Order: sequence, then C-alpha cells, then structure tokens
Amino acid sequence: MIDVQDALLLLSQSGETSELAALLEHAARHALPVIGMTSAPASTLARASSVVLCLPRAREACPMGLAPTTSTIMQLALGDSLAIALLERRGFTANDFSAFHPGGQLGALLKPVRKLMHVGNAMPLGTANMTLSDVIMEMTRKAFGCIGIIDETGALIGLVSDGDLRPALTRNLDTTTAGEIMNRDPITTKGDILAQEVVHLMTARRKAINSLFILDDDRHPLGIVRLHDLLRTGIA
Repeated sequence: MIDVQDALLLLSQSGETSELAALLEHAARHALPVIGMTSAPASTLARASSVVLCLPRAREACPMGLAPTTSTIMQLALGDSLAIALLERRGFTANDFSAFHPGGQLGALLKPVRKLMHVGNAMPLGTANMTLSDVIMEMTRKAFGCIGIIDETGALIGLVSDGDLRPALTRNLDTTTAGEIMNRDPITTKGDILAQEVVHLMTARRKAINSLFILDDDRHPLGIVRLHDLLRTGIA
C-alpha cells in the first residue's frame, strides 16, 4: 500500500525495467517524491525522479558480465548509507531500536539493565556493623557472590565479595565486621544503561565482575545483575 505521504525509493541499474512504469505513473498522479537509484542518468527512471542517485557503470562480477552482482553491491552500500543518514537525521536511538526489535540477540543487547536485574528482597544487603558470620549467611542465601553494604539512609557505601571474604576467614567471624573488610569503592552503574554496556563494564577488566549493583542518583540500590544471567539471555 502506497500512501499519499510516502516517498518512493526505486532501484534499477538500467532505469528502464517494465515494472517501474506503474509505480512512476502512480507517483506522478499523486505527486509523490521519487528517489531513483540508477546507473543511467538519461533513463526513464532518472527523468521521472525528484532526486537521482547516480551510480557509476561497472562491469558485473558475473563471468558473463550479465547477472546483477557488482551493481547490486553498490546499490546495497548506498542504501545502507541512506538508512544511516536518515537514522541520524531523525535522532533514532538505541532505545528506539530496542522498542522495534525486542527479540533475539539484538533485543537482548538493547534492553535496559533494569529489565534484567534482581530487585527487592532478592538483593544481598547488609550494614557495616554486620559480623562476618552474618555476611556469610546473607551471601549464601542470595548466591550472588557478594553483599552490598548500605548506610542508615539505604545508600550503598561498600561491597564485600568472595574475594574480600576469603582472606578474612582467618579472623574471628563473630567479631570482625563487614565495614572492616569491605571494598569502599565498588564498580556500580545506573538503571538506564543498556545490557550490552553492562556486559562490557563487567568483562573489560583483567578479572571479570560477576555481580553488579544498579543504583539510583542517591546511590540507593535498585537491583543487582549477575553476569551469568546476562549471558543466558543471548547477549554474548
């Protein structure tokens, strides 16, 4: 269905193929703009076009020089260039792409991480005065390999990971606190970041981050995401 608000992009190496006639007649009748992509600047298509994208004449890669090969590659390249230019002109973003392409690996890559994170009571959280015995219990229950340490306002002030905990196991687990061993500057991110960016953030270091807290602007934990969960969605 061709609407009166449409523009036509017509591709023809010679610009004289018979199937163009009805389209060009319809475009002329309804004053539709026509963009013609052709290698023949004097062709019927070129003369009827509002804008002519003239490709150079080149020998087809077909051994007989007949089957459209070189010409179709040039049209494909120019078509991709047009698509990207239009995308930039309209301000089309990754979030827009995600809305129109929700499935498959691309859809997974373009999901905001807030749609994939674990929230509420699923988050492993504790306070700085929590003993290591309680830290171990919370980490075991939640199975993220870490625990976020929050202050009295609920803001994240540190993190205890398996790596932080192991060297501390020689201490008294009932008197040593989370605040004594926690990492006070853990890697975190915001909820509007895309899943593909989170995967890069978690894997770009020499040692990958297995779990990552998602914070709001006041550093309150909104959720936590596991690298394994992201990979299972088809992101990588």
